[in-house]
Amino acid sequence: MDVIRTQQRPESAPPPLPAAGTSPVAVVDLELVIPAYNEEHRLAATVQALADHLWRLPLTTALRVVDNGSSDRTAECVDRLAASGIPVSVVGCSRRGKGAAVARGMVTSRARWVGFCDADLATPAPAIDDALALLQGGWRVVIGSRRCAGARIPVRQPVLRRVGGVGFRLLTRRLSGPVADTQCGFKFFEAEAARLVFAEVTTAGFAFDLEVIARARALGLAMTEFPVVWSDQQGSSFRSFSDGRRVAGELWRLHRTVSGLASRPAGEAG
Repeated sequence: MDVIRTQQRPESAPPPLPAAGTSPVAVVDLELVIPAYNEEHRLAATVQALADHLWRLPLTTALRVVDNGSSDRTAECVDRLAASGIPVSVVGCSRRGKGAAVARGMVTSRARWVGFCDADLATPAPAIDDALALLQGGWRVVIGSRRCAGARIPVRQPVLRRVGGVGFRLLTRRLSGPVADTQCGFKFFEAEAARLVFAEVTTAGFAFDLEVIARARALGLAMTEFPVVWSDQQGSSFRSFSDGRRVAGELWRLHRTVSGLASRPAGEAG
């Protein structure tokens, strides 16, 4: 596996989680968060695929769906999968936006490691193994990437989305630093790192991944990218023209909110 490092590899695993009373006690080794908005038609297959893979791991695991105000039967779909062999729960998030849903799941997790993936499972479940290997090796932030060596994209996005992606990366390079792919929805964290980062995240929409990376960099967290297989999935709620203005507004607010992060010495919290 060809890993792109954004910081020198830690010499040892991170310190254990704080004792009970100072921080949530880990109840499983790994919890996977899935933000969902009106996903009743494809969520069941995603949860089942993830549960089937997690069941084979020599770890205790759990799945949590964060229902971001769905008007369909997303929550009912999750309830029907509770007997999949892996604990599956659903929580609500009244604040709209994928970023808000992910942040709710991450800051309330009681797992040793916590990650999130998209409801469309654009990156297949076996990539979890690569993320876990890196977490177990001491990395605190592990980022699935479609743009580092070894990554594959069997089904590419439409041309307009790819052009927009190039523009987004050019506009955000100051905050993303050496991270090649900020937007892949497949990221994993050591629990305390997740709480430190997501407790401060304010971006609720498309650009929230960028804020996550900017804050992790400012905190000096050991962070790395690893290559994934990723395929574009039909049914995305993002619309290039109608959502473009909203994304531009997010970027403007994000640059103002975290303008000092890129130049702040590593390890200095916000």
